[in-house]
Formats: sequence, C-alpha cells, structure tokens
Amino acid sequence: MLDRLYLPLLALATVAVIAFAAVWPQGLGARSPAPFGSTPLQQTPAMKAAMLREHNAAQRRAAEAREAIRALQSRTLAPSQ
Repeated sequence: MLDRLYLPLLALATVAVIAFAAVWPQGLGARSPAPFGSTPLQQTPAMKAAMLREHNAAQRRAAEAREAIRALQSRTLAPSQ
C-alpha cells in the first residue's frame, strides 16, 4: 500500500481510537468526561447502600464462622471429655 495513503489513514485511526477512549466509561466505577455519559450504577446512593449492607453482612457471616470454628476446636480439645 502506498505510504501516502497508509500513514494518513493510520493517523486518523489513531486519533479516532484516542477520542473513543476519552468518551467511553472505564468500567462500571468510572464516569466519562463531563459532557458524556451518566452516573455509573455503582456510584448511585441506592447501590452504595446495598453494597455497604452486603459488606457488613459478609463480615458478620465471617465472624460467625470463625466463632463456630473456635467453639468446635475448644470442644474437641477440652481435657474434661
């Protein structure tokens, strides 16, 4: 292919990819620049509250599991039995 045709097309494609990357959101947690996009789902107050509830519930379940394991270990290792 001729360089006079190939290199300008390559430059145009490069500029198009950079422009596309500037306006496309970077996953669910990031927002596009100001005039584009909307608030990501994970940044809405309802979703933040749901994520916090799930986090607290997971911590509570992990603590309960650790306590159950400690209770089982202390029961099996108790010298009185």
